[in-house]
Amino acid sequence: MSLKVRLETDLKAALLGGDRFVADVLRGLKAVILNEEVAQGKRDEGLDDATIEQLIAREVKKRNDSVQQYTDAARPELAEAEAAEAKVLEAYLPEQLSEADIQAAITEAIASLGVSGPAAMGQVIGAVKAKLGNAADGATVARLTKEALL
Repeated sequence: MSLKVRLETDLKAALLGGDRFVADVLRGLKAVILNEEVAQGKRDEGLDDATIEQLIAREVKKRNDSVQQYTDAARPELAEAEAAEAKVLEAYLPEQLSEADIQAAITEAIASLGVSGPAAMGQVIGAVKAKLGNAADGATVARLTKEALL
């Protein structure tokens, strides 16, 4: 089952089950996907699962950034709501890799590219993200790459 079909099915289940919060989050995600389809001119055929995963990852990142900002502003009730939305969206992403797995991929990328020093950070991050996709958080990849190259 494609990711888009799974989202549709889960949205219907949430509506029928009376789970308004999940339904609202999935409706918002559906709108993001529709906007991207229109922007790319793929309204009729739709987006592939990898692109939809990227959109979901971007939405999760937005929610996590909001949580941080609300926490810094001493607004725990708003941070809680954003964290709950992020948790709903994370269910549609592949399981996140551990830092050890990400570190192994970074070490492998550095060796295969034959680079060193902070100037090669973009190359290494690009190679690791291409290999791991949405299974690794971009911020974690960047942090570990920076540590490995310094």
